[in-house]
Amino acid sequence: MANLKELRTRIERIKSTHKITAAMKMVAASKFRRAQLTLEKSERYQKLLIQNIKKVMLELKALEAKEGVSFMLPKLLQQPKNPKVYALFVLASDKGLCGNYNHLIAKEAKRRIDELKQQGKKVAVFCYGKKAEVGLRRLGIAQIDGSYPNVIKRHLTYTEALNFLQNVWDKKKQINADVCEIVYSDFLSGLTKTFLSKQVIPFDIELTEEDKNLDKCGKAYYAYQQHPLDVLEQFVTIYMRTSIFEVLINSQASEHVSRMTSMDNANRNAQDMINSLTFKYNSLRQSAITTELVEIVAGAEAM
Repeated sequence: MANLKELRTRIERIKSTHKITAAMKMVAASKFRRAQLTLEKSERYQKLLIQNIKKVMLELKALEAKEGVSFMLPKLLQQPKNPKVYALFVLASDKGLCGNYNHLIAKEAKRRIDELKQQGKKVAVFCYGKKAEVGLRRLGIAQIDGSYPNVIKRHLTYTEALNFLQNVWDKKKQINADVCEIVYSDFLSGLTKTFLSKQVIPFDIELTEEDKNLDKCGKAYYAYQQHPLDVLEQFVTIYMRTSIFEVLINSQASEHVSRMTSMDNANRNAQDMINSLTFKYNSLRQSAITTELVEIVAGAEAM
């Protein structure tokens, strides 16, 4: 009977844990859906913004050919010829229980750090989210130049993205970095996400053969009231903000879907354990009842 009591206690404990993981799954699913909707809007806006930047760049090329001059693009579009100092911003979560999400972020960051150091570059590492520094130190990265928890609280706002951008810009000036990269998770779908290192300062926007007709709209052409260089400067400033916002919302959506998946797996495992222990409990209980009946029948026959 002691075994039955232990099994009953264990079943109750697992049921209690099952309720917690189910609630956490529902919360993560709600947050993920909200982040996904924001991401969809952000991606459409970002795509149109890049198209407009390329349109202005095409206009500048046409002016260069027409006037025989060469325009200097904004600094955020100028790629350094021989970058020596890199600032690497590792973006992870503040909480666990999201599967291998934080581990894969740290793994990608270590890969990029090793790659840059092999090329003879100086790398400064800044961690955002409590789990970023923990993950890197577990992988043997001892030099962390800064660690900042609680970057994103609940649902990301544009103000938080601007604060993060200001922090990135301050760190760039502090170490005089040539290139700034962010290691994060790029959300593709509920089942697919990729972990990568993205260059955010300066931007890497190049014109391709497919972009040559972007400045045309049927038989009409775009015209600019201001000088195209001034327009480009404004677009680049906006793009810098929205690019950081998109990185953060991608990271947030990836974290929520990872936690949702992790809690779903925990629910399934908990239910399997409950079913298995319940079967074992019922078997032992039936066996105990059968044994008692046999003893009673044997005692009656003996009398």
